[in-house]
Parts: sequence; C-alpha cells; structure tokens
Amino acid sequence: MKVGIVILAAGESSRMGVPKQLLHIDGQSLIKRITEMAMDTPCYPVVVVLGANRSMIRKELERMPITIIDNPQWESGMSSSIKMGLVGAYMTFKDLEAVIFLTVDMPFVSVDLVQKMIAKAIEKSAAMLESPEIVACKYDGQIGVPVLFKRCLFNDLLELRGDNGAKKIILANKQKTVTIDFPEGKTDLDTIDEYRNFLSNYNQN
Repeated sequence: MKVGIVILAAGESSRMGVPKQLLHIDGQSLIKRITEMAMDTPCYPVVVVLGANRSMIRKELERMPITIIDNPQWESGMSSSIKMGLVGAYMTFKDLEAVIFLTVDMPFVSVDLVQKMIAKAIEKSAAMLESPEIVACKYDGQIGVPVLFKRCLFNDLLELRGDNGAKKIILANKQKTVTIDFPEGKTDLDTIDEYRNFLSNYNQN
C-alpha cells in the first residue's frame, strides 16, 4: 500500500507559551524528531505543515527530503492544515492510497506504530467484507491521532471546516474504522508543566 505521512505542526502552542515544535527530547527538537521518525518508515511522501513561527521551525528541517507546506490560514483551525497537508501529499505523489496524520506533540509515536497501522489497513477482519477505510489509535478512552485515512475519504477530508480536526469523519464512519491500542498516546505535550513532567519521567527510565 502506498501511504504518505502528514505531520501537523502549524499551531502556535498558546498553552505552552513557547513553540512546542522546538522543545527538545534527547537533544533533538520535537519537529525534527518526529520528521526523522516518519522518514524511517516505508511511507512516502513525508509532508510537514507549518504555520505559526514557521521561519524558526523550518530551520530544523533543512536539507531533509520532505515536502514543507506553509499554511497562512493556520489560525482558522486544524482543518486548514489537514487539507493543505493532504493536497501537498497528493501533489507530491498522485498514486497515494492512504495518508497517516501525525501531530508533533506525541513523543511516543514510533516506526513500529506506523507499520502496525499500515498492516491493519491492509488486512480484512471477520466483521468486515473489505479492509478498513480508517485506522485510528485508541488511548485513554478515546480514539484519535495518529490516524490513517484511505483515498476514498480524501474528499471528505477536503470538506472539513474550523478546528474540529478529522474526528468528525471517524465518527461518521465507525463501521469502516478499526483501532490500534496505543496507551502511550495519552501523553501529549500541551503545557510547559506536561513537558517538564514528561522529561522528569523520561530521564528516569
């Protein structure tokens, strides 16, 4: 299956107070860390959507073989980045069969998780006559990103509005959705306290 990755990194990190994309783990910025992880997967293309603080963040991605999309409408909400990232992925590689959306603030997303998502997207379950159209991650009693959408849903993604993200499409297609348990997904870094607590625990392990 021909799968691309779109990394959503356009937000201004208002709750963090500083650009979270530039926070460091193991001496590496979050944006560089997740982009290099994406490049280590079999996925192509890797697309990064930037918006707020784009000039600072872009420096972290210099000389990487990726597609960078500047979203001038980042303030209008997550949906604008989803749409621009999807268009960027399609324009880079028109034979795309699916796209995985990632966010920059989930430090436990890994190559292994991405590969499991792709495998799930290919296999047929006993409850489905065909393979699923959506593969979402399940954690902390909810489903969400990382999430894979097949090509048949690209038009639905392009019709998103506002800051609702793609959860609306997942909920509208429950019977075509499978999930992967990803308990570490509950760790996302939205505030400086969450980041400090994460580093404290991470460095102890």
